[in-house]
Amino acid sequence: MPDLSQLTTAIDQATSPVELIGAVQALAAAKLETGIPALIKALGYNNPGAAVVAVGGLVQLGDVAVAPLLEQLDGYNYGARAYAIRALAAIANPRALDVLSEAAATDFAPSVRRAATKGLGHLRWEELLPNQQAQAQRQALQVLLQVSEDPDWAIRYAVAVGLQALGESAIEHSTWRAIHDCLHTLATTDSDLATQARATVARDRLHQNRSPQLSVCH
Repeated sequence: MPDLSQLTTAIDQATSPVELIGAVQALAAAKLETGIPALIKALGYNNPGAAVVAVGGLVQLGDVAVAPLLEQLDGYNYGARAYAIRALAAIANPRALDVLSEAAATDFAPSVRRAATKGLGHLRWEELLPNQQAQAQRQALQVLLQVSEDPDWAIRYAVAVGLQALGESAIEHSTWRAIHDCLHTLATTDSDLATQARATVARDRLHQNRSPQLSVCH
């Protein structure tokens, strides 16, 4: 098994950006749960390459990285927080719902908002109890409906992606209906043709894949 202390020492002693990236790559490749704090620390280095590698390592580790990421979100280091949100969105654990909701609605960086918006739709709702699923999906829906009016077309495009994923897993008819209606609006009235096209695809796939088990609760 790789030695954690040697891996973290290599990171601490790196003398160039390239060397730092290589050291973080080695730590990520080791897939050590005990290496999670060091990977999270790497998110805040002034080295985007190392941060991207660290995100990949955290995503590979999956759910075990979620609690440390949530606990160590750095409100003072924006770069670290942005990379942490990307990791949480990719892991898709529903415990990240509140963080992703806030990021999608309020973050000033479009790239972070796009990642959070897509992530909201792709959370693994089945890991929640049925009553929790319904409430959590309603929360995600409200944020996506709000963000669907964003002036940035790329974020509205991400909304279409997120809404499709959410609609495919929706357990309440009222949620599914609201998703369908928003997608229809984007498909028919959005000012961006790419967003119109993506929303059209999402709306049509929802019709094709609509579950017969969908609740009729409102």
